[in-house]
Order: sequence, then C-alpha cells, then structure tokens
Amino acid sequence: MACDLWLVPLVDVLCHSPDNPFAEEIAAYDQALGEAGLPPVPVFGYTPGLSGAVAPIAGFDYDALHYLRRAYLLRVCGLEVTPVDELGGDYEQLLEMFESTAQESHLVWHYDHAGAYVPVDFASPLSNDGLLEGGGPLGSSHGLLRELLEVGPALGIDPANPPAPPAPPARPTDLEEPAAPIPYEDSPFARERHVWLSLHAAATRSLGQGSMIVFS
Repeated sequence: MACDLWLVPLVDVLCHSPDNPFAEEIAAYDQALGEAGLPPVPVFGYTPGLSGAVAPIAGFDYDALHYLRRAYLLRVCGLEVTPVDELGGDYEQLLEMFESTAQESHLVWHYDHAGAYVPVDFASPLSNDGLLEGGGPLGSSHGLLRELLEVGPALGIDPANPPAPPAPPARPTDLEEPAAPIPYEDSPFARERHVWLSLHAAATRSLGQGSMIVFS
C-alpha cells in the first residue's frame, strides 16, 4: 500500500484560520504536549516568499517503511543490520523482544497511515486516549531526525552528506492504492535507503521551515 508524507506549514495564516482543516488534530497534539509539560505546537508568522501550501514531500510503500524500522531496531539494540528479501518473523520477534525500545522510538512507534511529527523536541513519542483513537502516537521531528542519523551509516548513508532525496509523488495516493513504481538503486538496502531519504528530507524541512509532517 502507498504511503504519502505531507508537510503542513505551521504558519498563522493557516493555523489561525477558521477553515483550518487540521484544527482538531492540532488541538489534540496541544493537549498531549501540555500533559507532558511541553509547549504547544508552534505557530509561526507567515513570511512572504515562503509557500504556505500543504504539499506532499515523499511517497513510499508501507512495507518499505517497516524495512527501515527493522533496520533501526537492529542497530539500536546492538545487532547486525542485515538486508532481507521480505519481512518475516524476525521483525515481529524484534518488536516483541524489544517492545520498550520500540515504544521509545519516534521512527518505530508511529501509526503507518496517520499521525504526525511536530517540530517540538521530546524524548519519546507521546500517547493518550485521544491520540490513540485518532492518529496514534505523536512524534517529534527532532527525535525522528536523531534516529535517522543513528541508522543511516548501517545503510551506507553518510548522514552529513546524504544523497539527494527522491522526488515527491506526482499526485496524492489512496490508502489502498499500490505505491507508484520506484526505481530503486542497486543496493541490498535500497528500500530502507529510499524511505530514509524521504523521512530525512521531511524531518529537515519540518525543522527548517516550522512544519509538521503528516502521514496519509
């Protein structure tokens, strides 16, 4: 199934608009952040020349996302990061054996098809009843970027000088729609690298522009 990543600029002209389509989500995020003693989702003044449009930044297959999550768990648990042809029982075993580690990971502990990362720095994903009934645990763009930098070298990526990110999808894709064909590079970690580069572009843009990352 296809997964799209969208950047939502947290600018006042959108967030303070009565027609803001993300108003309920942001209110739920503010509540979860407040319960954790953290500041609310930041809202920035609109700067002329900076696009305030909500736009897709990346697209990939859900399975490929789980390949990257598997690689991160292996890396952070001190195990060898090995390529695989398909996801098997070892990934489920990793999630069970290292459940507490997985639950502390912004990359791993996140709904596949919903939820968001916000440009607020906190150690572990936030979760409460309201979030779990909606988009799932709330992640930090800072935390996501830290975890990507951790797993990057195991995939042959220099985090200080990564390859160019993939192009965003030409159009939004539906949840049940197959992901668009992707010309993967010649690497045993091609799928993991594609998702890494997509998430890295989203996380750096999120922090640089003051945007939240939304899964769809």
